Amino acid sequence: MVTVPFKHSNSIVIAAPAEKIFDYVTNPKSWPEWLPSSHEIDCENRPMGFGDTFHEHWSTRSGRVDLDWVVIAAERPSLWIGLTNTSFIGPVVVHYSLEPVEGGTRFTRIVRNPQRPRAATEDQVRRIDEEATLGLANIKKNVEGR
Repeated sequence: MVTVPFKHSNSIVIAAPAEKIFDYVTNPKSWPEWLPSSHEIDCENRPMGFGDTFHEHWSTRSGRVDLDWVVIAAERPSLWIGLTNTSFIGPVVVHYSLEPVEGGTRFTRIVRNPQRPRAATEDQVRRIDEEATLGLANIKKNVEGR
């Protein structure tokens, strides 16, 4: 079976230290606060570290999806990577990187699907980008407001 790798990246500068942002975004309990497709998370209310697992109830245009995640990298405050598998697009890798910049911290969220069964359509990429842009704006608002 031929697969098509997919990668999409979005970033934003947040006026806060990297540690504060890292602790917020790596606590999956915060995800429904900023990510529209994430609805319920089953885990402890804390940042997830290397080897931690958690369960997410996620929605797509086709309906509800249950995802089991494992953290495959966690280097506070600069790097966090989570991995899950889906039946419809294969593995999903979410990568957060944080770097100090003038005015705060640049937070970058990269989503990869290394083995998609088919290429993402222009409409799918547009929707992914819209949700990511909204999510990053929500993170900025929520972290700067705390």
